[in-house]
Amino acid sequence: MKIKIVPYDLAWPAEFCEIGKRIRDAVGDAALTIHHIGSTSVPGLAAKNIIDIQMGVADFAMTWKERLEALGFEYREYLRDHCPPGMDLSKDQLEKRFFRVESRAINLHLRVPGRFNYRYALLFRDYLRAHPLAASAYGEVKRNLARLFPEDIEAYLDVKDPVCDCIMAGAFEWARFTDWKPGPSDA
Repeated sequence: MKIKIVPYDLAWPAEFCEIGKRIRDAVGDAALTIHHIGSTSVPGLAAKNIIDIQMGVADFAMTWKERLEALGFEYREYLRDHCPPGMDLSKDQLEKRFFRVESRAINLHLRVPGRFNYRYALLFRDYLRAHPLAASAYGEVKRNLARLFPEDIEAYLDVKDPVCDCIMAGAFEWARFTDWKPGPSDA
């Protein structure tokens, strides 16, 4: 798969709303929250044309898994997020489940509210929304990485993840200063 970074698309929020509603209708209250995350959730940010969604769940039993599969979501064996360098986090703070839709390129990340990785995804999004210069610089990093590693997603992520962790150093301070908390569900 070729890595391609495209300019921000004004249609992405509406696409998320439609997908989020279908997920909500399929799983009901099993989805504690449904949030638009990732680069397509940040106005003006260049991104891969992939809608990333975070669904907050109480646990990973996934008794409703078949309902997501009926919507075209395919379960992938991806059980943990990376641990930022210098942090000592228990495995449960990074645990997740992951679904993907290939036809429209949708990633669905299941995480437990209150855990580190759940907060990380939302704080990253909110920080970039509040700091357009950081978002613009991050977009430039992604464009350059896609140019350097157009067909090597592992190399792309090996550089992108630490860049995200650098951005998060500022985001953690901003969160403390502003008393940031995850907002209500988007869908």
